[in-house]
Amino acid sequence: MLDLIGYTADQPLYECTLLEPSFGRGDFFLPAIERLLQSRAEAVAAGKAVGSIAECMRGVELHQGSFDTTRGLVIDKLIGAGLAAEEAQQIAQTWLVHGDFLLSPLPRAFDFVVGNPPYVRQELIPAPLLNEYRRRFVSLYDRADLYVPFIERSMGLLAEEGQLCFICSDRWMKNKYGGPLRHLVSRHFHLRSHIDMVDADAFHSEVSAYPAITVIAKGEPKPTRVAPRPALDKVTLSELSSAMRAEEGVSHLFAELENVVDGSNPWILETAGRIELIRRLEADFPTLEEAGCKVGIGVATGADKIFIGKLDELDVEADRKIPLAMGRDLATGHVEWRGYGVVNPFTDEGPLVNLDDYPRLKAYFEQHRERLEARHVAKKSSSSWYRTIDRITPSLTWKPKLLIPDIRGDAQVVFDDGRLYPHHNLYFVLSEQWELRALQAVLLSNVARLFVETYSTKMRGGYLRFQAQYLRRIRIPRWETVSADIRGRLIAAAAALDLKACDEAAAELYSLNTRERESLAKKN
Repeated sequence: MLDLIGYTADQPLYECTLLEPSFGRGDFFLPAIERLLQSRAEAVAAGKAVGSIAECMRGVELHQGSFDTTRGLVIDKLIGAGLAAEEAQQIAQTWLVHGDFLLSPLPRAFDFVVGNPPYVRQELIPAPLLNEYRRRFVSLYDRADLYVPFIERSMGLLAEEGQLCFICSDRWMKNKYGGPLRHLVSRHFHLRSHIDMVDADAFHSEVSAYPAITVIAKGEPKPTRVAPRPALDKVTLSELSSAMRAEEGVSHLFAELENVVDGSNPWILETAGRIELIRRLEADFPTLEEAGCKVGIGVATGADKIFIGKLDELDVEADRKIPLAMGRDLATGHVEWRGYGVVNPFTDEGPLVNLDDYPRLKAYFEQHRERLEARHVAKKSSSSWYRTIDRITPSLTWKPKLLIPDIRGDAQVVFDDGRLYPHHNLYFVLSEQWELRALQAVLLSNVARLFVETYSTKMRGGYLRFQAQYLRRIRIPRWETVSADIRGRLIAAAAALDLKACDEAAAELYSLNTRERESLAKKN
């Protein structure tokens, strides 16, 4: 990463400034010091006048133990380079800041900001501190994790033509919560490089997030160089960093993409052919919901062990429980119900039932009252202590629908003819316009996967998130425009779960040309 931004010992680093937010064990800070000291030593040996390096580095760390340990290592490096102990201690005192990066005052702009920002969910941040963060940073939006305002502040600390290089989750590049930060990048910065690191052991501990190395430079936007999943050996990474920095934009190691950054829109970091296809389909066809389909998610209960069980064994009135579809019921591509159900505390009209009208239901909930009342959803309203997190709408059970599990390597779209209510890890699609079997074939096709793959964040192992926000981006023709022949082919392909036939029928549906078919055939 230091090579990627040109922080190399053959440069006059003693004239530059570098910042590492949240330096932890000094994984970036200590190698950067080595390069700075080497650059300084070579300049001195060449007879150049080199001033103090006290202003060349800054590092911020909140955790006291990590701060103290790294401070000792910094002093040792400086002394090892020939500095007197007192001078080494004074420089370390200047370089290292013990505090919260998002709140600590920093005296200047930096030529380089590099590191791995912390990944902390908002629920783990004390409310007063979270409020202060929100007051200071526009990017702390929706459910954004802490690394997002770290990126915002780091960009704000860049000098003219300064560069930020972080390795962190790529979720902000596509998710809803990343919109404000993407907008900031689009206004004053250039997304110079993006290297995806799927399945790389890039961190000290295993994480499920999909990491990426991103270089953002202060300045006018230019094409973005995108490298897919490099081999993690020294030779390959050295060659890649040199190629990414080179003036000439031609290399087999990366693709150069135009207009990746587009306001707050998700970043499309695909090959050029796939981007062109996505843009063409988005221009030619309506979204899934505009074409008469509805996308939703199944019920989250907040206490599955209480609300969910074998339907026949749930000791409540018969009309207070409904059959439930769960991920394991769909493993074969067909619904093979294992007999589970969910307790329904809601009336068909919407409000919670009166427990006095249902003595068995009341007794069942009273038996589990302590655990039910301990849930966050119950604490918000003490009178609703027995509700599920999501309201259950029983009529959904009896509607034909498509069921789609969330995290998958490939799409799994299963037809339910109207027997089951979906669990919270399942998304559902309804339509009164499209014939659902035909729609199933489209959603199983590589065209639908292209949309999800483009806009979804990936998990460890290359798994995709088939969430509602990504499903809603899929474009399809209006049903009335689909010919009888293609309708029949789609329905037959879905009934047989013939994925190749689904792809072929979808290619005809979208009138894909040879080049577009070839771009789809290439695995991203």
